[in-house]
Amino acid sequence: MKNNELFNLFMDELKDMLSTENQIIAALPKMIKLASINELKEALTNHLEETKGQVTRLKTIFSILGEKPTEITCEGMQGILAEGDEIVKGKTKSSLLDAAIISAAQKVEHYEIASYGTLRSFAKQLELDSEIAKLLQASLDEEGAADKKLTKIADGSFFTTGVNKVAAGK
Repeated sequence: MKNNELFNLFMDELKDMLSTENQIIAALPKMIKLASINELKEALTNHLEETKGQVTRLKTIFSILGEKPTEITCEGMQGILAEGDEIVKGKTKSSLLDAAIISAAQKVEHYEIASYGTLRSFAKQLELDSEIAKLLQASLDEEGAADKKLTKIADGSFFTTGVNKVAAGK
């Protein structure tokens, strides 16, 4: 299998995701600290714990494959996180800052959704141990749920005003 080009791409993407998740673990505490509303703080805090679990899942996949968990620096995530830092820079705690945090966080989530979906598809095509696809699907499901939660906080609901509406001054 190690001579299979798709398998090699799968491994590179797996190493990229390990880097991605570790970068997010390093970045999330800052965003949690900057957030002003409790619902956003809680969502980010919960996702930090999920992200740690995703790292564990990735390491499990490496183990199933008999490979050492190694990273290839994910430059894409470095760029997304740098952009996130830029978008929140200089803003005081407010609904506007919360809206900026949500914007930055959703860009991260969408990158992860694309990456986990691709990895799961590769695993299926390569007919890897079915546990691998299940582990990737679990992380994909968490990323999708996190994205939906952020959208709900931004848009609000019947009982709450959305961050975006408050930031717009309406």
